Amino acid sequence: MSSDNQFLRSGCPIVNGLDIFGDRWTLVIIRDLVCGKETYSELADSPEKIPTNRLAERLKMLEAENMLVKELYQSKPKRYKYVLTNKGRDILPILQDIAKWGNNYVEGTWTPQEWFMEAV
Repeated sequence: MSSDNQFLRSGCPIVNGLDIFGDRWTLVIIRDLVCGKETYSELADSPEKIPTNRLAERLKMLEAENMLVKELYQSKPKRYKYVLTNKGRDILPILQDIAKWGNNYVEGTWTPQEWFMEAV
């Protein structure tokens, strides 16, 4: 939880988790980072077509929550990559469980790659 507790509205861990990653885009961004995307343009190019203003907003929030770090990889012009922290990578089991649930109950969903489902 961030030091200013901007998302804290109750002591319930489910509520607090959802306040951070329960919107439409945050888990998609984390999924893409787990799958090797690093740059803003790579993240913006996801098939789900996240609006760029939402992408920028979510990346700032994830950085503020210490779930990712923004690292400079080119100085002229300035270019950054986004890297998950341990806190961000620890969401992988949640993504795996959501994928399993979706595969079981949502017809037509594709099965994630084996490495994704086995990674911890």
